[in-house]
Amino acid sequence: MRSRIVGVTVLASVLAICLFGLPLAVAVLQYSQQQERAHLVRMASEVAIDVADDVYEGDRIDPDDLEDVGYRGDDLDTAVYDEDGGLLAGEVPGRHGRVLHRALDGDVRSGSHDGMLLAAAPVAHGNEVIGAAVVGEPRQVVPADVALVWAGMAGLAAAAVTIAYLVGRRQARRLAGPLEDLEESARRLGDGDFSVRSRTGGIAEIDSVGNALDLTAARLDDLLARERAFSADASHQLRTPLAGLRLRLEAALDQPHEDPRPAIAASLADADRLEAIVEELLTLARAGQAGEADRIDLRALLGELSPEWGARLALCGRDLEVSVDPAAPDPYASAAAVRQVLAVLVDNAATHGRGTVTVSVREAAGAVGIDVADEGPGVQNTDGVVFGARADRRDGHGIGLALARRLAEAEQGRLELTRRTPPVFTVLLPPAPFEVGAAAPDDVDPARSR
Repeated sequence: MRSRIVGVTVLASVLAICLFGLPLAVAVLQYSQQQERAHLVRMASEVAIDVADDVYEGDRIDPDDLEDVGYRGDDLDTAVYDEDGGLLAGEVPGRHGRVLHRALDGDVRSGSHDGMLLAAAPVAHGNEVIGAAVVGEPRQVVPADVALVWAGMAGLAAAAVTIAYLVGRRQARRLAGPLEDLEESARRLGDGDFSVRSRTGGIAEIDSVGNALDLTAARLDDLLARERAFSADASHQLRTPLAGLRLRLEAALDQPHEDPRPAIAASLADADRLEAIVEELLTLARAGQAGEADRIDLRALLGELSPEWGARLALCGRDLEVSVDPAAPDPYASAAAVRQVLAVLVDNAATHGRGTVTVSVREAAGAVGIDVADEGPGVQNTDGVVFGARADRRDGHGIGLALARRLAEAEQGRLELTRRTPPVFTVLLPPAPFEVGAAAPDDVDPARSR
């Protein structure tokens, strides 16, 4: 690319010089020849005036007097002829009969013949032509003054080509440098280095490509980080149903004389729920942790999840209470995301809390609030630690809370620790828009399960 830019620049400059310089050089040569002929015409006219009296009176013309004509020394030849074309004085080498006859006819003429530049002027007395004066000099292919001008033009042309080369090389470096940086950035990005950033080169088009590449690298870096964090948090979510499935199978093994079919049926149900959890997590991951939002019937959702939660708590001798405020509107969010958030909170209460776990739905200042509480000693850590991705599972509330908060925020909601002792976690979700013909919140029948 560099050599092409430099080559095109130099070629353009050479072409411009040829298109303008060569015609100008020819014009300089023609102008010099015209000036030379005009000078010879003036010299011939001066000679004709000086010798007019001598020719008219028939006096002898001294040849030495003709050498004093003009200012070019010995290179200027002069001759004087009578009206019949006879030579009276001087000599001009070569043949010049054509210009001589035109001068005897009363015209002032110039021309060239046999390597000589010639000029002839009539010698007149009154209105009568009585002779002619001819002046000539050797014709030069390129006069000295023209050669000097051409040398100057050639020097300027060489300087112009040199400047074009230097400018082309600088522009090539300016254009190729950012492109080489982009190539290196693209290669590093392909190798998995998402921290790569392009340098600006001052060229808007190339800088826009670099900015697009930087934005792509940042997005890939963020996407990869979110995918890794989501995978780590999701694996934590799968441990609970797997643990329940393992406990049920172990209990069936401890009772070999009992019918295993109920345990197998329950295990298959757990496997189905586990498969559903995996599908939901994959769906949320592909959607950037935000599913397809829709109106959610929390009573139906909690009724679906309560048996599983209650059974797990019953193994520990604990109870589950679920209540829905009749005035609470339906939330507008992804059912898969809300299901996972509630699963995290209930699992957190079952693992780290004590006593009865209470899940209650209420209206919260233009939002739908879902409180998950237990009767444990509470949370002593700050919110940053509780909802951090690396919370200590031994005395904290599990890394699943970080996933739950991200899922809630992805649904335009919030997850907060609203009370520390006893602990209460609250999920705030946007309410579903009211539809014409739908039942108003006051028409909803209360639902409470214990």
